[in-house]
Amino acid sequence: MAWYAYCITERQAFPELLRHRKPIPMEAVTGIQGNQIFLYPASDLAVIVSEYSPAENLTHQAGVEHARVISDCFKTSTVLPFRFGTVFADDEALRRSIRSNQRQFITNIERLRGKAEMHLKVMLDDGCREQIRRYSAEPVPTVGRAYLTNLRENAALQRERQTKARAVTVQMHRMFLPLAEEVSCRRMDSGKMLLDIAHLIDSGGVERYQNKYSSASVLMKDCQMQLSGPWPPYHFVHRLTHHTSPAVASSAARPPAHLAASA
Repeated sequence: MAWYAYCITERQAFPELLRHRKPIPMEAVTGIQGNQIFLYPASDLAVIVSEYSPAENLTHQAGVEHARVISDCFKTSTVLPFRFGTVFADDEALRRSIRSNQRQFITNIERLRGKAEMHLKVMLDDGCREQIRRYSAEPVPTVGRAYLTNLRENAALQRERQTKARAVTVQMHRMFLPLAEEVSCRRMDSGKMLLDIAHLIDSGGVERYQNKYSSASVLMKDCQMQLSGPWPPYHFVHRLTHHTSPAVASSAARPPAHLAASA
């Protein structure tokens, strides 16, 4: 039987598993396409799974359901999310993967216990946009001094953009003082820059973080900001170092808006 995997958690978080060595149904939670969720015991860990058939279509809605299961489990225990679409071919594949990575899983659970992820989206004007538009409207030289000049000017624009994004990131860090952070930056079709910032915080500090966000929204008048969370710590699960089954994906996922995270 194939198993669809949602996340890993501590076995001790579910007292009912102490009396069982086989998967048991997890009540009040349903998985993708309404499938029954099971608690699968694996040494000191438990894997949240549901039965899987290759005929099942993993749609965008299934991705939302995947994230919902992880969030429901996160309410009662520390979780290590699996990437959306992770399937173990059978019981042996699941046990082998957990067994070979058990030490890292336990280390990550201990590191992330009592922690939550807050997700900030910060959109800011790209000061280089007009210059880039002007250059793109002109013929691009391919040889000679004009070519080298074009390369230098483009490099300078990229540095300017990176400097602005870095300055905003540093300012966000000073305002929120997270335990850890992950930041990515990309240019939108609208010409603006979008900073995706994930902050790791203590679960008990969510309200304080939200208050800081309210203050930051007032101070950062040149930026458009959006906050979501608390989430399971999607961005802060270390990448696996061993893959013993081709069915195993990396052990991370992201909030529903992403649905495909790196670990």
